[in-house]
Amino acid sequence: MKRPEEVIIRPIITEKSNRLMEDHKKYTFEVAMDATKHEIKHAVEKLFGVKVLKVNTLIVKPRKKRIIGKFRRYGYTRAYKKAIVTIPPDKEIDLTGV
Repeated sequence: MKRPEEVIIRPIITEKSNRLMEDHKKYTFEVAMDATKHEIKHAVEKLFGVKVLKVNTLIVKPRKKRIIGKFRRYGYTRAYKKAIVTIPPDKEIDLTGV
C-alpha cells in the first residue's frame, strides 16, 4: 500500500468543486493514476482526520489545445485521475494549507 502523500496529489479548486463542498460535503482531489478507491479513502482519512463515506473516481481525458505561435500547432493537456470524496455533513476539511 502506498503512503497517503503519494496517493493524493492536490485538491482541485473550481467553481463547481466549491459548490459541491458547500452544499454536499464532497471534496475533489487529483490522485495518482494507479490509486484504488480503498487507497484514496485511507489517504484522506490519514491526512485530514475525517471519516470518508464514499469515493467516486474518474479519469479526465486529455483535450486538444492550440499552441500560440507563428505556425498553427496543436498539443494536448495531460490526463489525470480525479476523486470526489464524500464526508459526513458535520465534518469539514481545511484545504487552505494544502
